[in-house]
Amino acid sequence: MSEPLFRTAPYLAEAEARVMAHTPEGGVVLDQTVFYPIGGGQPGDSGRLRWGDQSLSIATAVKGEGEDIALVPSEPAPLPPLGAVLRQQIDWPRRHRLMRMHTALHLLSVVIPLPVSGGGIGEERSRLDFDMPEAPTDRETLQEHLNMLVDRDLLVSEEWITEGALRANPGLVKTMSVTPPVGIGPVRLVRIGGGSDQVDLQPCGGTHVARTGEIGRLRLGKIEKKGRQNRRVYVHLDA
Repeated sequence: MSEPLFRTAPYLAEAEARVMAHTPEGGVVLDQTVFYPIGGGQPGDSGRLRWGDQSLSIATAVKGEGEDIALVPSEPAPLPPLGAVLRQQIDWPRRHRLMRMHTALHLLSVVIPLPVSGGGIGEERSRLDFDMPEAPTDRETLQEHLNMLVDRDLLVSEEWITEGALRANPGLVKTMSVTPPVGIGPVRLVRIGGGSDQVDLQPCGGTHVARTGEIGRLRLGKIEKKGRQNRRVYVHLDA
């Protein structure tokens, strides 16, 4: 099992680790990792592994067997040997933009309170697909409300609940196409705000910023029709 350091320490950009395995596809499995694997619409982290006088560029991370996380090299190259202790480093500027974007999409689901049928997170532009028969006509108002939530600098925190508690509160799940994994223990909830200032609470395994003010200015992009009941809404980071 790869201990997911990113889950409890999303701002950790590098750490030591030991090589536990090589995958048949040429990936590297560490005993603990700061690399977030592809999932939930969020891309996997890229970065580098360093051991001795050697290094290996990592293109992305993916979920492997069981709870393993496999780091995928950018190109064929010698892998660090089994048992080696190395230094892992993620591309922090890229990760931080993805964290800002992921939290921004949670806010987008607040200002458009409709079921989410899909989504994708990018460094410059991200999107959510909504179960929405008609495109909103008040895009400027939606953008204003989105940035008001950013400007409130709300705390972003987490808590864990049992699968039974999640089943008893189905309204916590906003996504129609992706449901939280079951059968593996407690479910992580991401909360934005707290007490009377709480604006969002939903299951999520991704990485987020600590406060909404860290996101920066957001701009709503185009809204595309993707089916009779589906509208795709894009959001951009202005800087």
